[in-house]
Amino acid sequence: MTAVVRILLRRLALLVPLTLGIVLFVFLVMRFSAVDPASAFFQGANPTPAQLRAFREENGLLDPLPVRYVAFVGDLLHGDLGTSALTRGEVADQVLTALPLTLQLTFLGLGIAVVLALLGGVVAAVYRDRLPDQVVRVVSLVGVAAPGFWLALLLIQYLAVELGWFPSGGYINPADSVTGWLWTMTLPALALSLPVAAQLTRIVRTSVVEELDKDYVRTAIAGGLPPRVVVGRNVLRNALVNPLTVLGLRVGYLLGGAVVIETVFSLPGMGKLMIDAVKNGDPAVVQGVVLTTAFGFVVVNLVIDILYLLVNPRLRDPAA
Repeated sequence: MTAVVRILLRRLALLVPLTLGIVLFVFLVMRFSAVDPASAFFQGANPTPAQLRAFREENGLLDPLPVRYVAFVGDLLHGDLGTSALTRGEVADQVLTALPLTLQLTFLGLGIAVVLALLGGVVAAVYRDRLPDQVVRVVSLVGVAAPGFWLALLLIQYLAVELGWFPSGGYINPADSVTGWLWTMTLPALALSLPVAAQLTRIVRTSVVEELDKDYVRTAIAGGLPPRVVVGRNVLRNALVNPLTVLGLRVGYLLGGAVVIETVFSLPGMGKLMIDAVKNGDPAVVQGVVLTTAFGFVVVNLVIDILYLLVNPRLRDPAA
């Protein structure tokens, strides 16, 4: 068994207790919340105490917590996220309908953030302590301090309302029109990605500066290799480990930030689904959205771990 396979198996083994812990946390939070699933199911119908008790008995709400948790985990393993109190439909169906848009927004924002961070960070490192570096550092500092919803409102005000370059809301499915999809998703993706891009830019700059000061870079340039080749082939690859660490954590921010951004731009994704569920007192939908987002965060971090192995061969050394 190779070192890579052993490392991946260890990562996968750690996912089991982590996932069970997430499920337990969400389960306890929802069970001790002020929202009663029985009352939510009968909202607006004025149920009798007998009807409420019958509903609780039928759905196991009167069982001890350990029994309910085991049943809850069993339902999750079968893909059952519960039943919506508002629509009486399966929560899993609603999540599967809203999830693609949230993933599109998250990964489009992630792509924009990575591109901006690499460009800004490398330029700032190569021209350190000169004008390009100062400009990038100031812009990234402002980006880190700016809230995503505020950036969203600014983008709507200037690029949508005043200039009319993009719509202020709405969504076009990429299956209908790729151009229309990009047109409607650009502003939300920018609002979501700019704070992440600002943070990554500062980390990329620091990592690249550290690599540029190492002996192998000076030796390669003194040997006649063009600086752009040294930076592109060696420096950037070695400097990506630290940004990848932060990137894995920032994906969680992107998934969570999509809740606010989707609401601002009226996008029918997971964020709007959860906000509507909170407003309408639909705990099963809230629980389903939270669990799906948490599982997505776990999967993304596993992918980041795999990227570590690809970017830095030293991490594949069993003695490291």
